[in-house]
Amino acid sequence: MKYSSNSRTIVYVIKPFSQWPEVVRKIEDLVQDWILLRTVLEELDSRMEGDQMIINVKDSTMVRPVQDTPKRSLWNSNVDLVVSRMHTPSVYFYKPNGSWNFFDAGMLKEALSKALVPFYPVAGRLKRGKDGRIEIDCNGEGVLFVEAETVSLVHDFGDFAPTLQLRQLIPAVDYSGDISSYPLLVLQVTYFKCGGVSLGVGMQHSVADGASGLHFINTWSDIARGLDLSIPPIIDRSLIRARDPLSPVFDHIEFHPPPSMKTRIKSQSGPEQTSQAIFKITREQLRNLKAKPKEEDGNTVNYSTYETLAGHVWRCACKARGLADDQETMMNIATDGRSRFRPALPAGYLGNVIFMASAIATSGDLKSKPLTYAVGKIHEALVRMDDEYLRSALDYMELQPDLTALVRGPHTFRCPNIGVTSWSRLPLHDADFGWGRPIFMGPGGIAFEGLAYILPSPIDDGSLSLAISLQSDHMELFSNLLYDF
Repeated sequence: MKYSSNSRTIVYVIKPFSQWPEVVRKIEDLVQDWILLRTVLEELDSRMEGDQMIINVKDSTMVRPVQDTPKRSLWNSNVDLVVSRMHTPSVYFYKPNGSWNFFDAGMLKEALSKALVPFYPVAGRLKRGKDGRIEIDCNGEGVLFVEAETVSLVHDFGDFAPTLQLRQLIPAVDYSGDISSYPLLVLQVTYFKCGGVSLGVGMQHSVADGASGLHFINTWSDIARGLDLSIPPIIDRSLIRARDPLSPVFDHIEFHPPPSMKTRIKSQSGPEQTSQAIFKITREQLRNLKAKPKEEDGNTVNYSTYETLAGHVWRCACKARGLADDQETMMNIATDGRSRFRPALPAGYLGNVIFMASAIATSGDLKSKPLTYAVGKIHEALVRMDDEYLRSALDYMELQPDLTALVRGPHTFRCPNIGVTSWSRLPLHDADFGWGRPIFMGPGGIAFEGLAYILPSPIDDGSLSLAISLQSDHMELFSNLLYDF
């Protein structure tokens, strides 16, 4: 078909039906590439606006398993395919212990090559199977290990707020090529002028969620200390395959399009400029906050600390964003399904088992009603995440003609919505490579506005930290509201 208009000629090429799946896959790739490109551009803008830390890369190596590993394709579950293709960034900081070989790169790489033997999918690459579905090509091509140094000090990062400047401590990934072109794990050890060290980690999300990623990092650190593998990885993603026959029995609102803004809020800082901050909440403050629902209306449900804090954050975000009373807002809660399945998944399962528990309310109800209302909404969403609900979610995903439409991204969390992910029960501070535990571990930047993380204290003092990304215009008011209870 050809259409002419003055000096322009537009030619429409109609692909035969047999080629449509290929066309659809290319469109899916373009959409994902656009999301990744937008995130990278936002990161570059942030770096240009902020203070620059000069990083000098000394060496870059592709570390491969120390011995031959199985060469095969690893099938990805539906849960592995609805996560972003981005590498999840995290950063560890360590203080010097006076050892002459403090964070010796050679020792780290040797232990890493050993850890990659049982965790061999981590050393692979993504690829598409014959049906177009993304798989892991377990080809042993290795993980990227970068050694770098800087004249900056660890102290320069202050409270380790997850600003995108922290991303300088993690190797950048080039997503412009084919999905098979980049390593699934990138690592960077940066040596600071003060003698401290950071370990930057970028784990491709289809390979592992937080629990699996930490299992690998902590195994690596154990091997560096001369310990044996304590919990072997379980490399069998068919354990969470959809049922046959498929029987979804719930209305899975977590897969519905999230609420959008009814009225656009004017920004003083430019189009959707974001800020990242971290807030410490002491044991006493948590105790007072947790007691508030009972004080307000005599509530008898024993809500968890997470439920109470997440409900408080939801209300504060609605107020700080200035949402209209009739504006709907969705709370998204990353929920680990490992112990919720029946039977529970075996310890060491390698892959993604994160399901989204979601709750919807109007801003007016959240702001005007007692804290119990918001907390109760979250509690109800979490209670329904049992084996039957998770199995139903797997079946629901299996029925979708295009899983790309369910991939979580900026639209999932941005204003008027929010996501609060708890890392408080994860072993964040167990990565001792022989020179002591980290003084901090947390996200190395937060890619999406409206996304927050709850972090445990590295010194076990009962406190928690909230790391969050919000529009810059909303952050100051949010910080004031957070401590007003």
